[in-house]
Amino acid sequence: MKILVLNSGSSSLKASLFTVKKSKPQHYADFIIDGIKQKDCEFRYQIDDQKFSQKIKVQTHEEAIDLVFTKIEKSEIKAVGHRVVHGGDKYSQATKIDRKLLKEIKKLSTLAPLHNPINLRSIIHCQKLLAKAEHIAVFDTAFHQSMGEKAYLYGLPYSMFKKDGVRRYGFHGSSHKYVVGEAVKIIGKKNAKIISCHLGNGSSITASINGKSIDTSMGITPLEGVMMGSRSGSIDPAIALNLAKKIGADKAMDLLNNQSGLKGFSEISSDMRKIFQKNSPRSKLTIILLSYHIAKYCGAYAAAMNGLNGIVFTGGIGENAWYIRKEVSEYLEFLGLKLDLKANKSNKNEISTEDSKIRALVIKTDEEKQIAIETLALI
Repeated sequence: MKILVLNSGSSSLKASLFTVKKSKPQHYADFIIDGIKQKDCEFRYQIDDQKFSQKIKVQTHEEAIDLVFTKIEKSEIKAVGHRVVHGGDKYSQATKIDRKLLKEIKKLSTLAPLHNPINLRSIIHCQKLLAKAEHIAVFDTAFHQSMGEKAYLYGLPYSMFKKDGVRRYGFHGSSHKYVVGEAVKIIGKKNAKIISCHLGNGSSITASINGKSIDTSMGITPLEGVMMGSRSGSIDPAIALNLAKKIGADKAMDLLNNQSGLKGFSEISSDMRKIFQKNSPRSKLTIILLSYHIAKYCGAYAAAMNGLNGIVFTGGIGENAWYIRKEVSEYLEFLGLKLDLKANKSNKNEISTEDSKIRALVIKTDEEKQIAIETLALI
């Protein structure tokens, strides 16, 4: 049996095909179409140990899905796990897709206008191509539904929460769930208190106890939290209001989502690798600023959990930017975290010393595998 996982982003499509062996999904093939609608669109894929790459023109996510299906045998696929960014507060686990759920995903598009509509289109197209397969929705927000009111409510009129669902939802749920699950196994402590740092083009920090999310940095949308590739992260709300008055709401949203963060502050790139290579005063300040923001969340979450057993770094920056991990760890020395500098610079799985009170881990995320696990469990 094979399971397909589809992850439709705003301008990309990731797809992974899994074979099920001994009731566990194992990667068989991975595909990414990066730069949909853009001139430099690229199709990269790996089947078994063979890697391929080609420049290609793809205008829609439907075309991207069709392209993936030219490389795999559809008849072998028994289930499809679809990543859906926003599930509101109704969905705390993977859910079989029916007409009612499709309507809910469309309704929730107001909370994730850049992602849910694309997720919905991808689901509908894939249902046509694989009519006999089971289709399962796995929501980015689901992992964070274990948060309590004190974590997810804002200091706004309570009627806004009751009527309009204005609250913290959190994102990157599949990534956090996967790496936290792996960290719990490594730490092997009952009710382990873990902070997971998913750091990449989009970044979020999550506090969890015994594998359950209790707080997270992203909010009603993925804009809140630490600064990201091109998103500002948390700022004084008055800045957004003044921007809206000055340049209009749409341009303000574009500035905060697409022109800020690492890209806007460094004026170099949204790519941390390029910022680090520049080695200029601004690039150094960008690294200091991001590290400081991450450390502040970690300190706050250690207080919220009344302790800390482990910190996990994952995502493109978390797994590779040793200098960010070093800066963050230095702020957390008061908690008893001791960093093994050599292991950290080599991107080892465990980067804390043997006598460190806090385990510091680098765990490669696998959102697609987590989606496959949840899809398999449901069918």
